[in-house]
Amino acid sequence: MSTAQHKIGSGFGATSTADDVLAGTDLTGKLAIVTGGYSGIGLETTRALTRAGARVVVPARRPEDAREALEGVPGVEVDELDLADLESVRGFADRFLTSGRTVDFVINSAGVMACPETRVGPGWEAQFAINHLGHFALVNRLWPALEPGGARVVAVSSGGHHLTGVRWDDVHWQQGYDKWAAYGQAKTANVLFAVHLDRLAESVGVRAFALHPGAILTPLQRHMAQEEMVERGWIDENGTPLNPEGFKSPQQGAATQVWAATSPQLAGLGGVYLEDCEVAEPAPADGAMRGVKDWAVDPEQAARLWELSAELTGVNAFTS
Repeated sequence: MSTAQHKIGSGFGATSTADDVLAGTDLTGKLAIVTGGYSGIGLETTRALTRAGARVVVPARRPEDAREALEGVPGVEVDELDLADLESVRGFADRFLTSGRTVDFVINSAGVMACPETRVGPGWEAQFAINHLGHFALVNRLWPALEPGGARVVAVSSGGHHLTGVRWDDVHWQQGYDKWAAYGQAKTANVLFAVHLDRLAESVGVRAFALHPGAILTPLQRHMAQEEMVERGWIDENGTPLNPEGFKSPQQGAATQVWAATSPQLAGLGGVYLEDCEVAEPAPADGAMRGVKDWAVDPEQAARLWELSAELTGVNAFTS
């Protein structure tokens, strides 16, 4: 299939930081909502946006932890949100909509990775539910507040989407749970969400992007035993990274999502997958985990996932 997945010559790269991509940018008067905006790359995203003048709302499952992590960061407010609980999602969205404000950037940075088999809501697999369905419901509920003609929605996916497409016959892993394959499915879902949201929202000037932030050692690895990270060659027995050049710093990891949300270089684009502050190329045939897999940007699969997600969550901003 034809694709817009080709580099545009951004001038940035894997070592660029969030501050680098925002250099000279004034975000005064802009408002962002950043899920997970108090930990790991989400925290660096919040800090960078506020340094550029934006106000940032950080919805958090643990609001007190978020307030502690964000102490001293100006222009931030914290609210409560549990992406595993659709009533919590509704509550946050309703409170925000009641404020009468509009949103310029929604960055879906919160997520879980490779967790033990966990069921949430009506028995949904947790990685699919939290990483995808919770964010799907959040953005659809916030839709009336997204600024027409300029808002952007950023879905933080991962190179983990290379692991698998959507397991259509068993999206909740009722049979044969595999924590890494479940993670891969959830990350593919993040990309497909951006693809179809962009298709639905482009007519009113709202664009959506998905991205791989890079490999970063952050609290995202909290479900992995140290022995597993040693076995994968990420760290040694003392917890020291074995290949520091292979990992980004949190500031570098935040760069691509900040670039996706704010860069004028992406004007006129949408529904594409980004990595290293660039539009990613299609995944190579040699199996290397770079670029984007066809299954993650397939418009038919994106539309199918949207309908399934709307059915599961009971939320769809694009139905009359």
